[in-house]
Amino acid sequence: MKITGEIIFTYNTENDAELVFDSLEVDNENYLESYLNENQITYTVNSSKLGSFLATVDDLVASEIVVEKIINKTKS
Repeated sequence: MKITGEIIFTYNTENDAELVFDSLEVDNENYLESYLNENQITYTVNSSKLGSFLATVDDLVASEIVVEKIINKTKS
């Protein structure tokens, strides 16, 4: 069975999207397809096992939250 999902993160600015994209790309390279388009990042997750799919999505979302918190802290 093949499981595919798409997650789109939308940011207030293109700069914020680029910062998140660059920060997460190192960890996601070879695991996820990712595209940066203006203020949005699109991730495509593919897996043959549900557990692996869910773990990948969970890691992606958790990492994004950390990067977003860092960006917001450095702005204030």
